Amino acid sequence: MNLPRRKFDTLIIGAGGGGLRAALQLSQADARVAVVSKVFPTRSHTVAAQGGVNAALANVLPDNWHWHMFDTVKGSDYLGDQDAIEYMCRAAPQAVYELEHFGVPFSRQQDGRIYQRRFGGQSRDFGGEQAARTCAAADRTGHAILHTLYQQNLRAKTHFFDEFFAIDLVRDREGYILGAFVMEIATGEVMIIEAKTTLIATGGVGQLFRTNTNALINTGDGMAMALRAGIPLQDMEFVQFHPTGIAGKGMLISEGARGEGGFLVNCEGERFMERYAPQAKDLASRDVVSRAIATEIRGGRGCGPGKDHVLLRLDHLDSDMIRKRLPAIRDMVLTFLHLDLCDTPAPVAPTVHYTMGGIPTNRFGQVVVPENQGPEETMPGLYAAGECACVSVHGGNRLGGNSLLDILVFGRAAANHIIGYLAENRYHRPMSDEEAEKSMARLARWDKRGEGESIDGLRTELGNVMEDYCGVFRTEEILKEGISRVEELVRRMDDATLKDHSRIFNTARVEAMELENLMDVALATVISAYSRKESRGAHSRMDYPDRDDLHWLRHSLYFREDRSIDYKPVRTKPLSVDAFPPKARTY
Repeated sequence: MNLPRRKFDTLIIGAGGGGLRAALQLSQADARVAVVSKVFPTRSHTVAAQGGVNAALANVLPDNWHWHMFDTVKGSDYLGDQDAIEYMCRAAPQAVYELEHFGVPFSRQQDGRIYQRRFGGQSRDFGGEQAARTCAAADRTGHAILHTLYQQNLRAKTHFFDEFFAIDLVRDREGYILGAFVMEIATGEVMIIEAKTTLIATGGVGQLFRTNTNALINTGDGMAMALRAGIPLQDMEFVQFHPTGIAGKGMLISEGARGEGGFLVNCEGERFMERYAPQAKDLASRDVVSRAIATEIRGGRGCGPGKDHVLLRLDHLDSDMIRKRLPAIRDMVLTFLHLDLCDTPAPVAPTVHYTMGGIPTNRFGQVVVPENQGPEETMPGLYAAGECACVSVHGGNRLGGNSLLDILVFGRAAANHIIGYLAENRYHRPMSDEEAEKSMARLARWDKRGEGESIDGLRTELGNVMEDYCGVFRTEEILKEGISRVEELVRRMDDATLKDHSRIFNTARVEAMELENLMDVALATVISAYSRKESRGAHSRMDYPDRDDLHWLRHSLYFREDRSIDYKPVRTKPLSVDAFPPKARTY
């Protein structure tokens, strides 16, 4: 097969914060790096992160990394791997100072040090008073980080393939990943990018649900590529609902709004979080606040004509402070609701926000898979970082401010490991035409035209099914029906075609392949949720309301080939400190 080929030391799929942080580290080490992104890099979803990045700098209140580690383990509902969590929390200050030196314009205090705001689930002295740990650039922190990393990559001469869609990983018979098969969206031209190492950094899969805070590009492409390559997905039942999405629309109002002093009220004007989290109140962890809001709504105490939301109040705060520290959020609410947060509460409701699960990795970013039900094996030359990966530092529930930290720390860690791997593996492995032809078949399937099922209609149905049958509260009956409905959509996908027009636009092909990816990840999510018979973190089973550490302190692994679930133990031993044993999780 005479396909164009390009060769690089490392291929990075995805140009968000994780991909760009890894690319910068590699390019500065003189590796030849290709970054493939289906949008212009600064349109990647990291740009939407508002609140900030966690690091125990102690600029505002006393703090240290060990307290941060405790909060992260507790926030994960003890499902996080404590060696990876220790590594991340210890590396956090360095990661932030590196960003500062790269040029990220953090908000400052009067003494010139980086400003840190209060965020949910943070404490001092292992569960004591509220901490202030989240380093912020107003409420545009992700925007500042992504633009800075992109500019630094241009300086380092990273090679970008902008607006290219990664169709599939290319894998040889021995299981090595040799690169990826990609398509230029504008022209439809395809090529193979051969690489000694490949890093998947494609972000999350929020578009699986009807109402979400995610960009339209978050369709789980990297996760689905891993599934098709025989790699399982880990902990996919844990989907985070952010407490304060704009009701009915989904756009995010950052936790930073509550960190600056905002609070939630029900239709009676009651600050109801005082009942659910007496100490942390509105700054409890996101799963706790989301369930509290959902419970208020189910109990008839919601606001508005439909009683389907609660109100977020900031009107008691100084308006100049809101304009200074939350300018983008205020502008967004003005644009979409025609309300000014300075004097009017905003209607909010839980909205799908983040995927705790993903491609299983270790703390070096290496993809790890069980070998014939035996010990884990690393896949040589294959890495993953960011929301598409599961290290796991977030376990059953991610703390706000730890997502940006995750992509920075483990993007850098993966790059450092890749540098060592490249030193020992100087040459490309041979790639036969057979591997390329397998990838071509997936694209060729979408040359079929006709009047079959609509791609757009199926995607809408999938979002509705996932929201209705895999939501904040779950039961065996609801999840079983959800599995049946998703499986039916997968069957109908076989009959889907692109409309029979004179031309098929490449964007239509991309949307069809995105939907294939969403279907695969939807099955992983709902089957994993059905199989875990306990409540932990963001996975809340009304028929199994208690956390069961005896039977379920373990990670789930979903395999695409037979749609089966396996499990592996949580790594409860940290690197250098005593472990935090599971205990009752209260705020």
